[in-house]
Amino acid sequence: MRSSLAPKSVLRSCRIPSSRTTICRAAPPICQTCHQRNISAPHTPPSNRRFASSTSTTTNTQEPSQTSTPTPPHNHYDLFPLTFPNGPPPASPFKVDPRTLRNEFLRLQATAHPDRHTSTSSKTRAEATSALINEAYKTLLSPLLRAQYLLSLRGIDVAGDETGKVDDAELLMEVLETREEIEDAEQEEDLQGLRERNEKRIEEAEEVLERMFKEDDLEGARREAVRLRYWVNIKESLHAWEKGKPVVLVH
Repeated sequence: MRSSLAPKSVLRSCRIPSSRTTICRAAPPICQTCHQRNISAPHTPPSNRRFASSTSTTTNTQEPSQTSTPTPPHNHYDLFPLTFPNGPPPASPFKVDPRTLRNEFLRLQATAHPDRHTSTSSKTRAEATSALINEAYKTLLSPLLRAQYLLSLRGIDVAGDETGKVDDAELLMEVLETREEIEDAEQEEDLQGLRERNEKRIEEAEEVLERMFKEDDLEGARREAVRLRYWVNIKESLHAWEKGKPVVLVH
């Protein structure tokens, strides 16, 4: 009877492999022999899906920086937001702080300087931007050019022959007398009093323009811009004075 029965240790050794085989089929990732992960385990697809998602996100975030372009300014005032945070008159004063405008101008030019760019297309855009900044600065710094520019934004061309004609006889007489006084001067010192009077005229014209633009009185601003054009022309004639040299005033 004992010879026909197998020892318990033999039975245990026979069952263990069967049990292990069952376990291997149920949980294949770890091999019971080499203790390494089964290479057929599906770990690659999740990694691929994550990489594809990351690549797509990276591409989408890069595209705007490559294709987006800055919004072009509507007018010269938009180029200087620190000096004119509210835009042109009547939202902002007509008068300008030259130092504030100058500081912002230098900062803008440093940013837009063509030498900061390497590609040809970038240099071309930078040159155009730099030229626009220069023109805007020159226009906004001068009270006369600023007034003419503001009026041009409203469809009034003061620099044109018809719009800029003077119908003020008193103004014309004052201009003609000033021209004769300049031409009759014998020396530079003879013009000092005239220079002071003319500077006062320019200051008064700026005050009037300040009020006209604040009130949005375009006709009043047009008339005063014409007057200011004469006073600025006289100032230039005084600056370029030479004895015996004829004075040419722009009408």
